[in-house]
Amino acid sequence: MMSELKKTPMYDYYHQAGAKVIDFSGWALPVQFSSIKEEHTAVRESAGIFDVSHMGELLVEGSEAEEFLNHALTNDVSKLTDIRAQYTMLCNEQGGVIDDLVIYKLEANKYLLVVNAGNTDKDFQWLQQISGYDVVVTNVSAEYGQIAVQGPKARDIVQQHVDEDISDMKMFRFRQNIDIAGCTVILSQSGYTGEDGFEIYCNADDTEKLWKVFTNSKVIQCGLGARDTLRLEAALPLHGQDLTEDITPVEGNMGFAVKIDKEDFIGKTVLKDQKENGGPRKLAGFELLGRGIARTDYEVVDHDGEIVGYVTSGTQSPLTKRSIGLALVDGDFHEIGKTFTIRIRNKDVEAKFVKTPFHKN
Repeated sequence: MMSELKKTPMYDYYHQAGAKVIDFSGWALPVQFSSIKEEHTAVRESAGIFDVSHMGELLVEGSEAEEFLNHALTNDVSKLTDIRAQYTMLCNEQGGVIDDLVIYKLEANKYLLVVNAGNTDKDFQWLQQISGYDVVVTNVSAEYGQIAVQGPKARDIVQQHVDEDISDMKMFRFRQNIDIAGCTVILSQSGYTGEDGFEIYCNADDTEKLWKVFTNSKVIQCGLGARDTLRLEAALPLHGQDLTEDITPVEGNMGFAVKIDKEDFIGKTVLKDQKENGGPRKLAGFELLGRGIARTDYEVVDHDGEIVGYVTSGTQSPLTKRSIGLALVDGDFHEIGKTFTIRIRNKDVEAKFVKTPFHKN
């Protein structure tokens, strides 16, 4: 029932706008406003806007916040500044990914972790059980709204509403206390589409006002459907499919976010070994040569009929019309150009490994 799902501050607006709303990780969210193809194309060619307010926000503060986070996370938190954010992972002792997230250093001893919606409570509990540090972890998700403006024209569009010059902001740089239409926001150069763009963190009550500021700028409203096809064309992993508690960052091609030369951190032993010697499995991009769409959990089969892995994500690229996807396969099986088959509804369809990302801007 939609009434039992969690709702973002934009929920009532979805219905006014005629969006198709679905259950996503326990949240009522729009899968599309017009069509997935139209929304996807807008982000690749111009600009689109997404409500990302379902994402979780955890505040970590205290005199040992940096040491605590460096122990809990895979990337090197000491490299952060109050304008430099970071993509990182929360891993278990086996190196599996509990969640992938973005961390912002708001000030000395105060950090904001932006986590995946369906993992917020789990991440919060995991961090709370790490003892021995002078820190307080607070779930502040209800206080925040988040919208993302993405696409080649996104920067110019956002600039129209911001007094500061943002033309030189690079990936994972951010600015605090930015004013947009009288709302105070965190402006982050980041996104999940493979395009230029910004994620804007605001007070929950300001979300709809900010949304309307940008939709008046001829920005196409986008839902989860386009968000998924865009991120897959860019080969960006989705937690719960391409990264899980059984898949390590190294296996999932996210080893750059694991810094094995820093002090001890959770999962370091396994991850250090995999970074130095390779993981037992590899997340690899593929393209179907036959008809069909390879869906999550479909089996990957070699030419001898042996199962060598499974599909983690698959779709038809709205850009190229090709059927693309990511599969977790045995590490020694992967080779660019190699052919194999994917079992789609009891039928073996030929596929081949290709370079990722499938689309690069």
